[in-house]
Amino acid sequence: MTKIALVTGGGSGIGRACARTLAANGYHVVVTGRRMDALEETVALIGDGFAIAADITNPEEVDALYAQIEADHGRLDLLFNNAGNNVPSAPIGDISVADFLKVINVNYVGAFIAARGAFNLMRKQDPQGGRIINNGSISAYVPRPGSAPYTSSKHAITGLTRSVSLDGRPYNIVCGQIDIGNAASDMTARMAGGVPQADLSIKPEPTMDVQHVADSVLHMASLPLSANVQFMTVMASAMPFIGRG
Repeated sequence: MTKIALVTGGGSGIGRACARTLAANGYHVVVTGRRMDALEETVALIGDGFAIAADITNPEEVDALYAQIEADHGRLDLLFNNAGNNVPSAPIGDISVADFLKVINVNYVGAFIAARGAFNLMRKQDPQGGRIINNGSISAYVPRPGSAPYTSSKHAITGLTRSVSLDGRPYNIVCGQIDIGNAASDMTARMAGGVPQADLSIKPEPTMDVQHVADSVLHMASLPLSANVQFMTVMASAMPFIGRG
């Protein structure tokens, strides 16, 4: 039986790379995001897929997304809860409440809404169960200077992952988290020119091919539901994460 996967933020970057890799390894992939043109580009690249535009911060749109998945496929086996955003780096005193909420609403509230919808479908389907993989970050452990909104959102994702893991046990629903460091994408392009360090200097940082993230997500997804990668960190080897700043 073909497994059904949903990738949020599937129109670019990590989401697109993961959608392509899942599709190449036997999944029928549904990609979602706000921009239908970008989602259709992903579907054209993966071949076996379907695009449904939805804003994950909108509960009604997410409910409609899962209703369509259920109507079209009858079930959902995997959610890669990936959609996210950020705002320019600044000290907390210079960050507007609107910018803080912009990040929290997508990175955390949206992730909660998406996980909630997947959980409800996985709980009622037959056979029961499925897997949710949340996109965390190195920022789920340590911040960069000037990153209060993003870091707060990713620490919250860790709490969500742990809570869903416990809530899912009676229903054969497992939840894990992939924490990514410096995967090459539009969001990391600026790193070549230098980013703030803990000692307040500005230094370039190494990045890694986004395919390594996609391969890691595939590994997590390929396990039987009796096994789970609870947390995985995949990162550019020489980035300043291990050690003193």
